[in-house]
Amino acid sequence: MSLPLASESDPYLLPIPTPDSPVVLPRWISSGNANPNGRYQEPVWPLGPLIDRPGASLIKIHWRNCPDPMTGQIKQVTWILLNGQLRPTYLQSRGMRARPRGSANEMRETCYEWMRLGRWLYTAGVKDLRGCTDDHWTAYVTDRFRTNPTRHRAEEALSRLTDLWAFDQLCTQPIGVTQPPWEREGVDDYLPSSTPQDTGENTTEPLDPSVVSPLLMWAIRMVDDLADNILAAWVEWRRMQQAAITNPSSPAGLAALDDYLLPRLAAGTGLPTTGWRGKTVLAATFIAATVGCSVNQVSGFRQRHELSTLRPGPCPLPVAVTGQINGRPWREHLDFNEVSTLMRQLATAAMIVCLYLTGMRPQEVQGLRSGCCPDPEDGGRHLIRSHHYKNVTDDDGRHVSAGEEREVPWVAITPVVRAIRVLERMVPEGELLFSSAHHDFARGRQRGGALKNSSMNQRIEDFIAWSNRETESHGLQDQGVPQDPHGAIGLGRFRRTLAWHIARRPGGLVALAIQYGHMRTVLDARTSSGYGSRSRRGIHSVLDVETALAAADTAARLRDRLAAGEKISGPAARRALTAAVQAPRFEGRTVTQKFAKQAADYLARDGLVLFDNPDASLICVFKRDNALCEPGPDATAPNQFDCRPGCGNAVRLDSHATELLEETDRINKLAALSPQPLARRLRITAEQYRAIADTHHATAQPAEDLS
Repeated sequence: MSLPLASESDPYLLPIPTPDSPVVLPRWISSGNANPNGRYQEPVWPLGPLIDRPGASLIKIHWRNCPDPMTGQIKQVTWILLNGQLRPTYLQSRGMRARPRGSANEMRETCYEWMRLGRWLYTAGVKDLRGCTDDHWTAYVTDRFRTNPTRHRAEEALSRLTDLWAFDQLCTQPIGVTQPPWEREGVDDYLPSSTPQDTGENTTEPLDPSVVSPLLMWAIRMVDDLADNILAAWVEWRRMQQAAITNPSSPAGLAALDDYLLPRLAAGTGLPTTGWRGKTVLAATFIAATVGCSVNQVSGFRQRHELSTLRPGPCPLPVAVTGQINGRPWREHLDFNEVSTLMRQLATAAMIVCLYLTGMRPQEVQGLRSGCCPDPEDGGRHLIRSHHYKNVTDDDGRHVSAGEEREVPWVAITPVVRAIRVLERMVPEGELLFSSAHHDFARGRQRGGALKNSSMNQRIEDFIAWSNRETESHGLQDQGVPQDPHGAIGLGRFRRTLAWHIARRPGGLVALAIQYGHMRTVLDARTSSGYGSRSRRGIHSVLDVETALAAADTAARLRDRLAAGEKISGPAARRALTAAVQAPRFEGRTVTQKFAKQAADYLARDGLVLFDNPDASLICVFKRDNALCEPGPDATAPNQFDCRPGCGNAVRLDSHATELLEETDRINKLAALSPQPLARRLRITAEQYRAIADTHHATAQPAEDLS
């Protein structure tokens, strides 16, 4: 295949750039983008003019890693890549392998792939891209894939290399890059044969239940119980900062300073202090704002009284402490020195709630703005209207860095609404909820865009450390956040964890389990729920895969228990055996399009999918027409939070009956220690459990008797 020759009027052809040509031509820079541009001759090319997404890093191309003999050639094609556009006829001819102009990061990675090729060619004695023959292309990709990347990554690398040839031909004076042989012969022979697991949000392990439960509990506690105190302290902190700056040096201020500090100094009590460069010093800003003097007068007091060594003392703010932890006030007072830290932790708590309980991708959370979730006028659901960024392109297939407003809004449950309201009190109206400038509480640096991924990841780790210190100080060791067995809690793990808990923990074990259960019914509504996605790789595919994996695990456990000799009872026992035999064994955990479709098809087998419900001590062989939990007409899973006795989909094993009897004993022991009215209700519940277990033992049969 060769690209069609262009005439002089061909709009897809670009001239050779001059040394003073801008790195990014004005037509590709959006009207609101103020990021600095660069010049062609410079050794570093900023790509900020192409970046409009909040939270995205302002990346650059560094030419120091390009071999000198080829720098001019690769620079020229890279400039065409940044400012040109492949012909639609070329893209159409490539079908699924088409690569329209991507994001700034994708273009930088393409350029770096070309640099990698250039270094390899230079080592092989080739100092001109025109000298790259079929043998060189083949040898390079063989060496390039020696580390055995995934097939997807290898296809991506080959496509980037093809772009070197394709974009070169969009210049009025092309260099003459040769066509890679896989463009003529097909790519299969050039790709690695093995396909290890991909990486990304869909292969990351969900957060462990022992981690996510206390983490979410602390996040919600901050938002619901402590936010008012912290925000009030922030208002007072800023007022005092301004007062300390503007207070004049006056005799009245000096007298007030002496009246405030001298009695404390004479009594030997701690003076208000703060840390500065590893030393304990007078909290000059706090003291000046408190007594009405200037900061210079506080410094003069320290010098007059030779206060070189100070015992740390508190800086209590005049803010009422109304928040509680475990039924007790969470502070005796809020301290001036901790306010910026508390604001940071509060913002992080709101971030965790939004990341975990919406199903949004991190960049979608970073793009939220004040006012995105207005109160509904008719008392209906709260909806979040904001932007999404993944795979957003214009009519010509070009990546749109600024994203676009999502046609179908997200649904916000109550904790998310509260978190957004807290964030709206931190930033001006219409501003990004996670604006970098407004979330730099300690220094107040004026940075653009939203908090970056690295910063958000670090804040989550800091929040865990802070909450664990609070756990210790309040004597709540059972509420600490342990270390996750799979490593750091990155942003991408929250989305996968949400799907995992909806699929596997519908009735408990994590905070807000009831909301999860309701979200399952919301998510099943797909087209109208607000979680609808135009991509088959949206939250539904993640949820389908997690649910299918959970169902397959349930089937495997059922087979193992029956093989071990357990008996089975219940109206759906025969269907359960059939479902257990027919259940697939899913390999891997990657949410590929193929895997997501397999999972959706598996869940659509009405009456032949098994759902474990540990809270009810049973397995549900879900069949919509039999279900008493009132599932929707197109539901592929039960409302496990609303499991009802007598349902025709229920089956139990001997181990379930044992669980019920153990729970009966536990409840009876609790009843013996409870007041009479409560004890009577507990004993009724215990007898119901015992009756269910007795019924199982009276009716249970071995699997072979039902075959």
